[in-house]
Amino acid sequence: MNNAKNTGAYDVIILGAGAAGLMCAKTAAARGLQVLVLEKSNKPGKKILMSGGGRCNFTNMYCAPEYFLSANPHFMKSALSRYTQWDFIQWVEDKGIAYHEKELGQLFCNRSAKDLLNALLADCEDQGVTLHCDVTTEQVVTGSTIKVQTTLGAFTAPQLVVATGGLSIPKMGGSDYGYQLAQQLSLDILPKRAGLVPLMFSDEHKQLFADLSGSSVRAEVTAENGQSFTHQILFTHRGLSGPAILQISSYWQPGESIILNLIPDHDFLANLIEAKLNTPQLSVLQVLQRFLPKRLAETLGKFISGADLHRELQTFSQKQLAVLAEMYTQWVLKPAASEGYRTAEVTLGGVNTDGLSSKTMAVKDQPNIYFIGEVVDVTGHLGGFNFQWAWSSGYVAGMSLETFYIT
Repeated sequence: MNNAKNTGAYDVIILGAGAAGLMCAKTAAARGLQVLVLEKSNKPGKKILMSGGGRCNFTNMYCAPEYFLSANPHFMKSALSRYTQWDFIQWVEDKGIAYHEKELGQLFCNRSAKDLLNALLADCEDQGVTLHCDVTTEQVVTGSTIKVQTTLGAFTAPQLVVATGGLSIPKMGGSDYGYQLAQQLSLDILPKRAGLVPLMFSDEHKQLFADLSGSSVRAEVTAENGQSFTHQILFTHRGLSGPAILQISSYWQPGESIILNLIPDHDFLANLIEAKLNTPQLSVLQVLQRFLPKRLAETLGKFISGADLHRELQTFSQKQLAVLAEMYTQWVLKPAASEGYRTAEVTLGGVNTDGLSSKTMAVKDQPNIYFIGEVVDVTGHLGGFNFQWAWSSGYVAGMSLETFYIT
């Protein structure tokens, strides 16, 4: 795909060869447009390759607008309905890529994310897309003709698509270039922060979690706004990670607390009362071990209950049992910070959707410029939702671009 001239005119220039950019490129080229894709990294699709442990969690069977965060919760509805998870799954099947559901509707490649990326690149090549990697964009001049000055030379097109991604995982190409372009176009940028990211602690919990590093447990995690997730949490040497923590991080704000329920699938108080009635000589630790792995029961129990951990249930009043149960089911923690963009899977916030058309992804005031994918203020939950937003927004933009048949 690099055999085309280094400078020249195209129907559209797409900045970014990630999931959204490649989907837009192949969609537009299939309609007859001459497409140029410019990627600043040395390879296309780096986040596709690293996603899902190298198998790419490429969509979710239960994808729906309620699994996305945005200042405008209605914006993503049009794109998600015009190109659904079932449309992408059909494309995956048509390409002969074997896949499986891991859990909760999350779909992964059986073999490797390379299968998915190679299929996208093959589609682009078949449709005549020109792709240049390792290219730095130095200047973009907007107007009826877009001029993009790069380290490879100058390129022009009547249309520009910005698919530059967000700030997450800089080593995979994350940058703020798309936001800079948006500001150049006088678009509003909503506050940005790391999402789907582990949380760190600096108080007495830091050493506790470090001591438990590598252990995990199913727990319910609740943010101050009431949003909650029940899934595994993982103890790390910095704090907490795992699916439930990554999910809640998108709803957590610095300075706020989170609440952990370490026994989410049972009525812990009812179990304590029943145990006291039937086996009053049991200790708190012995009951805890019915619900938590031995190491966690001992270590967390010692931290949370102190000397009470070895007290027999018969020594507790009903009121004391209620307090005890609450300590394990409403454990309030205050993270010091998230791990930031270095390990974040997504960037929350970004280009305000008020300035974009939900039907085309074009800038309302400059309809020959489009913003798609992570750079836009649309962020999905963990589990393939963000890739689906990339496919959907890329497709919608690719179908909306005008054909000029430049020669």
